[in-house]
Order: sequence, then C-alpha cells, then structure tokens
Amino acid sequence: MPSEPAGGDAAIAPEILGQAAEWLLRLHDNDSAGVRRACDQWCAQHPEHARAWQRAQRLQALLGQVPAAAALPVLGRPHGARRRTAIKHLGAWLALAPGAWLAWHLLHPAADSPTLRTAIGERRQARLPDGSRIVLDAGTRLSLHLDARQRTLDLHQGQVLVETTTDTHMPPRPFAVQTSQGRITALGTRFNVRVDTGYTHAALLEGALAIQAGTGPAWRMVAGEQARFDGHGNHLLEALDDTVTSWTTGMRVADAMPLAALLAHLGRYRHGRLRCDPAIATLPVSGAFPLDDTERSLAMLEATYPVRVRRAPGGWWVLIEPR
Repeated sequence: MPSEPAGGDAAIAPEILGQAAEWLLRLHDNDSAGVRRACDQWCAQHPEHARAWQRAQRLQALLGQVPAAAALPVLGRPHGARRRTAIKHLGAWLALAPGAWLAWHLLHPAADSPTLRTAIGERRQARLPDGSRIVLDAGTRLSLHLDARQRTLDLHQGQVLVETTTDTHMPPRPFAVQTSQGRITALGTRFNVRVDTGYTHAALLEGALAIQAGTGPAWRMVAGEQARFDGHGNHLLEALDDTVTSWTTGMRVADAMPLAALLAHLGRYRHGRLRCDPAIATLPVSGAFPLDDTERSLAMLEATYPVRVRRAPGGWWVLIEPR
C-alpha cells in the first residue's frame, strides 16, 4: 500500500477514521490472512480509506512512545463498550496524524526514536510510514529512525523479518538495520535479522544486502544466503536455511538444530527459565515445534529424543537433561 499522498495533512472524515481504528483493533485481535485481505479490500474502496489506514499504521508504529492512556485501548484488546471507547480514542489520535508525529516529538524531544517492542510470547506485524513491512518475534525491541535522510531500524534484541518498499521520498533514503555488530543495508529486499550475544544473524530471501560488520570491509549477500557476523569484521557465509522464517507462522521448524538453539527460541515464548544440560546442548533436533504451546514442544522433545524434562516447583525453572 502506498504511503500517504501529498495533501495527507488534510482532514479525514471522523467516521472513516473510526473505521480505520476498528480495523487496527481487529488486526490486533486476529492478525490472520483473511482479516488482512478484508482490510486491504476496505482500503481499496476509496482513497480516503487508504489515507486513513496509513495514519493508523503511523500511529501503530508510534505506540512505543505515545502516552499509555492512548496505547492501552489497542494493547488491552477491548470489547463491547470498552471497544467503542477505544475506537473513539484511537480515532482522535488518528485525526492528529501525521501532525501527531511532529507534535509528539516537539513536546518530547528525548523521544526522537520511537520504539517497538514485543512481550514474551507475542509476535507483531507493522507497516512503517514508508510502506515497508516488518514482523517482530517475541521478546524483540527496536527503535525507528525515519527522517529526510534515513530509514533505519536499531535492533536491540530479538528478531525481525523485513520487507522493504521502494522509497518515494526524493532523494531516496537507504533502508538499514543496525545492530551492535554492524549495519545491514537493504537493496530492495526481504530479509531476516536476529541478534544473539556477540553475534548478528542475517538471512536473505529476496534482493541483496550490503553489510558493514564492525571495522571490517563491507561485503554483500545475495538471495539464498545467510550469514553470522561479529563486531570485529568476522563473518561466516553459508546457504540459506529455508526454515529461518518459520517463526512467523507460529512454528519453529528445526533441521538438525542444536538443542540449545531451539530452547533459546522457545524461551522467548514462555515465562521463567528454560535451559539444557551442557552435555546435550549440541544434540541435533529436527521437527516442527509450536511456539505458542511450548509445553507441547517440550513433550515432543521428551518423546522423540533421549532427554528428560525436569521442572522446579512452580514450573518457573525447567531443565532439559540427558535420559
């Protein structure tokens, strides 16, 4: 969907803003392909619908910085009378956008980097003001830097899938993901980035990437490749693991994945501590493990591999050990 066209500051009818707010809530409640298609159809019915939805997306991107009273209606999944009140509040914020973006930053100079974050067990999709789409894995935190010179995501923790769009801004602005280990610049791409302790993992599904890792020389990736790099310019380039984005569907598909790596991902979808005995940390495991039902995933491991799941009283601490 294109960015809000010239004249985007013009007023939009309150009833249309209310409909856009309703779609924002519906997608938060049920971000299924069917609901997304229905929303796209609504946007296509009239240019004002598309313009209102662009404002809704801008507001969604700013939820990490707007006051809690404004963000709560979206995050709390309201229903009935509370839902109608939420739509009213969201509609009021949409009436301010895109001016709300500038007003918020003028009133809060320190908030020049809106933050998006996901909780334990939460995945979120968002469309950025430039039209690019991102999907955040559970336990992810990133900052947005969108201005006249750049389109940059600072990925502080977690994992994100990015699908960039052609920038209509003149001159076009580069789109990049910055991590502690380096900078990944997109060249018309769809790619996945994950940060771990001391490393960044990048996987390229479409297009090309230019990567500057620490102080090392820049290098490029092409579609069908993935890489792990550190902040000293060291990197390992290999063929793409086609299961790398399976997390976006609520499953973690593993193909001879070290047990510790799988548990690290499952750990972002449950409260407490999930660890394995160092003796089996590199045990290769394969299968499709449901992220939204980690107890089932643990039962699958116990039934398939020579491991045992031990739980401390209360279930907060879980240890996988050899059987």
